[in-house]
Amino acid sequence: MNTELRTDVELALSTAADAATTVRPLRRTLPPPLAFALAAGIVGLALFASVTPSPLYQAYSAQWQLSPLTLTLVYATYAVGVLVALVVTGSVSDDVGRRPVLLVALAGLMVATLLFVLASSVAWLFVARGLQGLATGLAMSAASAALLELHPRRDPAAAGLANAVSGTLGIALGILGAALLVQYGAAPLVLPYVVQFALLAVAAVGVVWMPEPVVDRRRLRWRVPRPHVPAVVRRPFLLAALTVLSAWSLGGLFFSLGPALGARLLDSSNVMVSSIGIVALASSAAVSQLLLRRTAPWLGAFVGSLGLAAGVAIIVVAVALGSGALSLVGSAVGGLGFGIGFLGGLRALLGSIPAAHRASVMSAYYTVAYLALSVPAVLAGLVVAGLGLGPTFEVFGAFVVLSASVTATVAWRARPRVAGAR
Repeated sequence: MNTELRTDVELALSTAADAATTVRPLRRTLPPPLAFALAAGIVGLALFASVTPSPLYQAYSAQWQLSPLTLTLVYATYAVGVLVALVVTGSVSDDVGRRPVLLVALAGLMVATLLFVLASSVAWLFVARGLQGLATGLAMSAASAALLELHPRRDPAAAGLANAVSGTLGIALGILGAALLVQYGAAPLVLPYVVQFALLAVAAVGVVWMPEPVVDRRRLRWRVPRPHVPAVVRRPFLLAALTVLSAWSLGGLFFSLGPALGARLLDSSNVMVSSIGIVALASSAAVSQLLLRRTAPWLGAFVGSLGLAAGVAIIVVAVALGSGALSLVGSAVGGLGFGIGFLGGLRALLGSIPAAHRASVMSAYYTVAYLALSVPAVLAGLVVAGLGLGPTFEVFGAFVVLSASVTATVAWRARPRVAGAR
């Protein structure tokens, strides 16, 4: 009798185990290629959401009589939120997994979007931007780490390309879409956020069905980590950090001064026209990444940095001459350099990160990126009233040119020493 009972128990346990292994995959059915595309989409969507409020600032300013300093502080709140999330929680998804962190991040972005819709004073903008920054920091580190893990061949070049292209396209589409809806939509302070909320909701549903790429998960160990990049990653990290510093400094300069500069040089109050320089920058960056994706990482960083410096120099000349057409040429040239340089540095980094440190290293990388994006934008917003728009762009443009020149030097020294090596 005991033998029969033991046999029945073993059979029941075996059946339950078989059922569990059968049911578990049905709960998350996204195949790896679709899960990879979803992770890339979240990177792009986080940056899409980050720039959506930019074309609306003019309307907010008119409605609530906001000064340029106030708008700069609103942007700074977002940047501080991103940096806090990257520093404090950047490695959390290495412990608990990518899916939980992405779900929390997307929920935070959705709540922030609702706060923008409900905003009745500038205080709402500060709260919404701060929450959006925290959620963006969570999303960027976890999604970037998941890209390499979810790629069917674990190809760092493909993961770097997807990360870079989705980010630049997210910026271009976010600015373009918001500007279109602000200029021609029926409810300019609501409709852009409705579209954004719908996209975030779709992404959240996708994450529910996404396979978890972190196999060895453990209980969350809450701690404020000291920024750390493993020794094996430090050389490629230096190149990647310099390229993103140069590229995103230009992005921050454009987000801060670009619309006002475009309105002046192109002599138009149309939001679409004044934002066209940012769209030209981001879209040409995405095109260069797609066309030159097979370029060796060091060469991409080298050529891209030179192109970035050339583009900024052209814009500075355009400001001096008052030429809108020349400024668009400079934006396109700078965008080409932005795209291939950013991609080159990122590809060099992704291929060298140990599996156990992916989220923490990407967190450190995006900390540099968001410092580059936020500090020039905030400083330019603070000094533009005293210096004037043209001189401010020239001063900060000179910094971007210097940074890009240093990056090009480091990239050249990082070239392979063996003939024919890539």
